[in-house]
Parts: sequence; C-alpha cells; structure tokens
Amino acid sequence: MSQSACLIVLLLSSCASGLYPTAHNVSWKSTNFKTVLSWEPKPSSEYSYSVEFSQVGKDKQRTPHCIRSTSTVCDLSGSLTNLTACYTADVLSEPPLGATSDLTEFPHTSSPRFCPYKDTDIGKPDFEIQMNKDQRKITLNVTDPLTALFKNGRQLTIRDVFTDKLQYRVTYRKNKSSGKKVVESKSSVIEVTGLDAEESYCFSVQVFLPSRVEKQLGEMSLTKCSTTDNHSIIKEYSLVVIAGAVLFVVLVTGIIIAVAVICYKQRSKGLKGGRKAVPLQGV
Repeated sequence: MSQSACLIVLLLSSCASGLYPTAHNVSWKSTNFKTVLSWEPKPSSEYSYSVEFSQVGKDKQRTPHCIRSTSTVCDLSGSLTNLTACYTADVLSEPPLGATSDLTEFPHTSSPRFCPYKDTDIGKPDFEIQMNKDQRKITLNVTDPLTALFKNGRQLTIRDVFTDKLQYRVTYRKNKSSGKKVVESKSSVIEVTGLDAEESYCFSVQVFLPSRVEKQLGEMSLTKCSTTDNHSIIKEYSLVVIAGAVLFVVLVTGIIIAVAVICYKQRSKGLKGGRKAVPLQGV
C-alpha cells in the first residue's frame, strides 16, 4: 500500500473515531446472577451504543434492548444462560437509531472476561431465630436468597444453582460481648449448640462457597439477637440499683405506717374528748 493510501486510511479512521467515540471503563456488575454490563461516557445525539456478547469460543450475539441505545448499561442476566461458561462483550459506538453510516466496522471496546458461576457476588440472606426448650441450643432458619434467574416460570434460589456446594457460615457472640465464634452448615436449618442458658446471643449469617477460589463468602446478613425471659434480676440490674429500690420500698412503707399510726392516735383522742363533753341524760 502506498504512503498516500495509508494516509487516507488513517484519516478515515480518525474521522470515524472522532464521530463515534469509543466507550471506556467497561465493567461487569453481578449480584445473585443479576448481571449488568456498564461503561462510559453517556453518548451525545450524534451516536449510540450497541452491545455484542459471546460465550468464549462461540459466535457473538446481540440482545434487542441493547442495540442503538443511549443507555450506558446493558442487563445480560437472561442472556448468559450457561452459568459455568465464561463470556466477553463488546460495546460498539454506532449511529443513533434511524441514522445510517458508510462505515462497515464501528469503534468498539471489549470487556474483561466474566464467568457467572465463579464471579457473581452473593447477597445477604435473611433468617429467623427459633428458641428451643433446651436453653443451650438455638435454631436459625435461613431463607435462601433469590437469584435473577427463572426456570419454567419459577424464580431460582442460590441453592437451586449451587446445590450441595452451598453452605452457610454463622458468626455469633453473647449479647454485649465482643468475643465471636463461627459455625458452618450445609443446611438452611442451623442448630447452634453449647450455649449458656439464660443468655442472649447475637447472630449474623453469610453464604459460604468453599468450591470457589475467590469470592467464597457472600454479603453478611443483618445481625439479630435472641431474647430470654429467664434472666435473674441480679443479671439484669446492678446490686446498687437493687439495693436502692429495696430501700425506697422500705422507706415508703415506713412513711405509710407512720402516717397511719398518727391518724389513728388523733382519731382516738377526738373520740375520747367527744364523750366527755356529752352531758348525762336523766332517767
């Protein structure tokens, strides 16, 4: 190719890039298999974005809601159907919807590789505390988090996806104590044993996926604490408070008794004085 021809190609490429700026900061964000591709910048009225994605080693595909769009995000949750495969995506800068261009190849930016099964973050679970008659044991009933995936019209949970590889890690401590203990379970019904009777305990739960190399732990749940109605009054209140309360009751009782005695004596004196003042009636 001659120097003049190379110069023309470079000029055309420069014009194309100037008219359709390439996207940057292309990244994946995925939680519980809700997977979104995002990038920058927001396009002007002169161009738009389209997204092409592909399973590694296979043909590229497009999803209808991410073609010639002015958005800078593309939800690919329902398109990445093979969860154990890895994917890449290209963000193409193209003419706006309804416009045409003489270009046959548009500027694009490729994403990092994304593997849903290994890379999606796991959100925090919810759970309920079940008190047992045996005060040394508490049962936690964990609700498996829902995913963004559906099968036969049913929304799948993370247990549907990870099956027997799913575990839960429970972190617990005595209420108002900083010392922590950890227990792990493959079940969503978790028994925590060896507790001190008549003590309140606080629990947090998170998903644990030991089969993963990275991102083994999910987001920590909210902390919930058990309640007990069997605390002794000495545990609930200090000895000083108890002594003060007893002293107050004794003092109030003494005042009531003293007032009652004084009133009784005054009434007795009044009755005796009244009898002396009444003259004897003749027979």
